[in-house]
Amino acid sequence: MLELARFAVVAGLLLVLAQLALLVLSVAQHKTVSTVRDRVAVGVGHPGLGGPGPDVASAPEARGVAGAADLVGWVAAGVLTIAVVTRGMAVGHGPFSNQYEFAVSFSWGMVVATAIARRRFAMPMVSLATLPVALAMLLYAMTLDAGPRPLVPALENTWLLTVHVLAAVLAYGAAAVSCGAAVLLLIGLRRRGDSAQAARLDEIAYRSVVVAYPLLTVMLVLGAVWADIAWGTYWSWDPKETSALMTWLLYGGYLHARVVKGWRGQRAALLLLVAFASVLFTFFGNLFLGGLHSYA
Repeated sequence: MLELARFAVVAGLLLVLAQLALLVLSVAQHKTVSTVRDRVAVGVGHPGLGGPGPDVASAPEARGVAGAADLVGWVAAGVLTIAVVTRGMAVGHGPFSNQYEFAVSFSWGMVVATAIARRRFAMPMVSLATLPVALAMLLYAMTLDAGPRPLVPALENTWLLTVHVLAAVLAYGAAAVSCGAAVLLLIGLRRRGDSAQAARLDEIAYRSVVVAYPLLTVMLVLGAVWADIAWGTYWSWDPKETSALMTWLLYGGYLHARVVKGWRGQRAALLLLVAFASVLFTFFGNLFLGGLHSYA
């Protein structure tokens, strides 16, 4: 079962890479179509003037490549689901007990969240901003020891291990989508100032945080309960605890700023970038700062 899980991780990595390549090709074809249409609009490409004419535009081809990217994305999500499930079956608990397992699970959360967001909002460009992070996380996982290890005493609560960390994985996946939308929003505002596109990306970012924030809350509450069971205190200001709390406060601040203060556009997008940087610090920070979570 462990071999199947490892194979699924490698296959998932290759599928995410393939999806990214297809998305880049789709964007390149779309730009080619736009260029031809612009030329036609000014008469450069009109058949009567010796140009190629609009019928050479490969819009159906671009849509075909984008559809293939969607399909590959769903297959990647399925394969990484197999990786997570088979790893859990092999080790006998939720596959979240060390850095390798959580890196794979984090990637799975991002790939699944991206696939759902792409289907829900029909905004393929968001995938280009989120999938590189998932790919990087899978590549990072490949550098780690994938061998199973016994649970340390603090983790010997399989129910809390599964629910607490699963909430974090799903929250971070949704947070990655919000970050991707924020990146695209900032790029779009800088290049074109397209208010309609910006409003759509702003809405995707907001809806993603609406999903992520309750999950972050569940993660924190269950983490405090678990800490009391394992260490005899609900809170110890451990570096991972502190950064997780900071992440929760940042996303809470974003929701407050958007709903109460009416933040949109650049200010809200920048806050989301800071919040996702806090997510990444929560994941990697204990490697450098130690603390009670240094085993993970």
